[in-house]
Amino acid sequence: MDLSHVLSFLTVSILLTLAPGPDILFVIAQSMSNGRKAGIWTALGLASGVIVHTLAAALGITAVLYSSAFAFQLMKYAGAAYLLYLAYQAIREGNSPLAAAAVSKQSGFKLYRTGILMNVLNPKVSLFFLAFLPQFITPGTGDEPFQMMVLGVVFMLQAVALFSLVAVCAGLFGNKLLGKPRLGKYVNYGKALLYAAIGIRLVLSEK
Repeated sequence: MDLSHVLSFLTVSILLTLAPGPDILFVIAQSMSNGRKAGIWTALGLASGVIVHTLAAALGITAVLYSSAFAFQLMKYAGAAYLLYLAYQAIREGNSPLAAAAVSKQSGFKLYRTGILMNVLNPKVSLFFLAFLPQFITPGTGDEPFQMMVLGVVFMLQAVALFSLVAVCAGLFGNKLLGKPRLGKYVNYGKALLYAAIGIRLVLSEK
């Protein structure tokens, strides 16, 4: 692969990762309400979802999804339903105080799974990678799928690094709120509103 293409891809990927969007807002919400470890577990899940989208794009699965209106709608509504479920869970937390304890292995895996599902069940992300990755590969070499997988790994690694940094910063800010228990309900309700807004936006999105 052309090194200049990889470096250009990395630069653009960093800018896209730091741009305000559902994934980074999701990491911030988890970190503020449950601590930086929760945010890091969530970041790992979101980044792992990138590999699924990259593999789907490299194998042509995403192209099939794009050509099938039914498959696109099914995936879109599944993702929206999951986000609305997360909003419901956040509302149930209600007035509960913000978590100060470290995330256990079980809850860490749950957060990791949540990050993967949120990322994988968003068809817009699949279509984004289908359009984004080919712009940085060297065509005519016969190994285009392999190049796409390499770029996917690069995107995943920088996303893990940046999301983890965001999680640490948001977690520190969340710790300052621990001394104000009354703010717990506002953080939980704000998190529910965020999840619901992302879910509704996904429902209303088109190809």
